[in-house]
Amino acid sequence: MRRISNLDDVNFGLDALCAIDPRLEVVRGMAGEVPLRLSEPGFASLASIIVSQQVSTASARAIFGRLTGLLDPLTPESLLGAGEEVFREAGLSRPKQRALLAVAQAAAEGLDLHDLCRLEAHEAIAAMVAIPGIGPWTAEVYLLFAAGHPDIFPARDVALQSAVGHALGIDPRPGEKALIRLAEAWAPWRGVASRLFWAYYRQTRGRDGAPPAGNPV
Repeated sequence: MRRISNLDDVNFGLDALCAIDPRLEVVRGMAGEVPLRLSEPGFASLASIIVSQQVSTASARAIFGRLTGLLDPLTPESLLGAGEEVFREAGLSRPKQRALLAVAQAAAEGLDLHDLCRLEAHEAIAAMVAIPGIGPWTAEVYLLFAAGHPDIFPARDVALQSAVGHALGIDPRPGEKALIRLAEAWAPWRGVASRLFWAYYRQTRGRDGAPPAGNPV
């Protein structure tokens, strides 16, 4: 399996996608630069994705910036040792506090977030969603950004739903199940299709809809 590790890989995938589905040539032209969006595997990257759950990209960056300012370095040990005041100052909701603490505890007990990036997607996702507070979207985005997985499409992502609907003239926008079916045609480059439609969303909406990639490479 070819991992997405540099912009050449992204462009190779974009060429393949446009050959698979010629409609994406227009989307590619409108999307402008399609970023790599790759981050260092590990706790900080996963924490960044947890923070970005169900909030805008700008809000997620602000909250994560406060958290990393309060806990530097951000590690499982530093988070487990943090008190309530740190979470309040960072602006973390209770569910996100619980999810971060659950991941930190799992990592302290031996969960290897680097090793997860070497597994097949279904194995890694199964291991991650077993942690309280980690759902499929969080696991999929982690594998996209930290593992460079080439064939994951987080169909629950509202920005992706909106971008695909707008780009392909689907009204109302496709929901999760419909988007999963649509994206099947883009295998084995669904990870690049995710990047393409996030870039399209940024260009057409004037704001970034992609989750922040913590600890970018």
